[in-house]
Amino acid sequence: MTITGVDENEQSEHQKAINDWLPITSNRTAKWWYSAIHNITCMVGAGILGLPYAMSQLGWGPGVTILVTSWAITLYTLWQMVEMHEIVPGKRFDRYHELGQYAFGDKVGLWLVIPQQVIVQAGCDVVYMVTAGRSLMKFYNISCPECKPIKLTYFILLFAFIQFFLSNLPNFNSITGVSFAAAIMSLSYSAIAWVASALKGVQPDTDYGSRYHTNAGSIFGFLSGLGTVAFAFSGHNVVLEIQATIPSTPENPSKTPMWKGSLLAYIVVALCYFPIAFVGYLVFGKNVQDNILISLENPSWLIAAANLFVVIHVIGSYQVFAMPVFDMLESYLVLQLKCKPSSMLRVITRSTYVAVTMFIGMVFPFFGSLLSVLGGIAFAPTSYYLPCIIWLIICKPKRYSLSWFCNWFCIIAGMSLTILAPIGAIRDIIVQSKSYKFFS
Repeated sequence: MTITGVDENEQSEHQKAINDWLPITSNRTAKWWYSAIHNITCMVGAGILGLPYAMSQLGWGPGVTILVTSWAITLYTLWQMVEMHEIVPGKRFDRYHELGQYAFGDKVGLWLVIPQQVIVQAGCDVVYMVTAGRSLMKFYNISCPECKPIKLTYFILLFAFIQFFLSNLPNFNSITGVSFAAAIMSLSYSAIAWVASALKGVQPDTDYGSRYHTNAGSIFGFLSGLGTVAFAFSGHNVVLEIQATIPSTPENPSKTPMWKGSLLAYIVVALCYFPIAFVGYLVFGKNVQDNILISLENPSWLIAAANLFVVIHVIGSYQVFAMPVFDMLESYLVLQLKCKPSSMLRVITRSTYVAVTMFIGMVFPFFGSLLSVLGGIAFAPTSYYLPCIIWLIICKPKRYSLSWFCNWFCIIAGMSLTILAPIGAIRDIIVQSKSYKFFS
């Protein structure tokens, strides 16, 4: 972007000053374990609690196959993104849309990536509002069964107040402590969920048949389950932004520590996702709730603790997904609208974002179906096949080579999710909306 009326050196200094203020590029001192922490926080998130429900929609055979295949595909595309961060010598693609612009051209790349990335990140934050609110309400109800019931809206509002405060932390590295606490909590509540389910044991009335009463319901439910699985693999939308915080030199490129941390995170993902999905479905069958912790009632103190862990986790997850959105908004305000970088601009911008996600979460708390709609529309493209398309354009692997086949397999699988998943989820939302009261 050319800044008129200033010479090249002044323009460079001006751009450097802006980069030093923006949250993604202001601090490049992160270590490899920062990558692991942030990736665990953003991947082992709200989606994991819906995996047993997705299994009940998909069934044993398709469910296991789709979940394991999704883990393998997204690990491969994650590796691709880490490799492409500095695929052009002397240049770093610090943001997902910058990589997209290099592959597709400035305008096409910007409009292809930005809307999907914003849908994913803002959508996740809306779901985290709902998740935190429901978990806080569950914690309250378990801890004080004799107390007066409180509406979900007020618990979402409480969570939003915490985010109003944390959103003023300047950059990714400044939220590392919050993210670390969130990562520990995600491991804790996922372990509690599947261990408590295993200890409960398979119930005599557990049934693994269809949870729906009609053939149409079974078909649409299957499609909705696909989206829930897609939602669970959401970390790709912040991978380049996380890698941007790691220092890089020709001798020690950022991809080495980034991949080390990302691989560790994905091993942790497998250790969390597979037990909770398979054990949760094994124990509750078709009667499992769209949030596994809602299905668990005993021991009450353990379930209360797990719900509190969920709240602490999504506090950090919200920030990890919000930080790139803050960067987009602040970049637009400063570079395009010529606003002056300031603390006041940051407070107004970020507080407005938190308020919007809070309002949407209050109005549309359809937890399970929200996962599936977002998973199909935006998560599948950005996590399953957009990296593969960019890889084919930039790296140009030989036709019919192993790399060529792997990329096209991921593209076809991901596009299938994009087309099919939202269909079932939208139907679920329509069905649920018949008995829904706003601001309940």
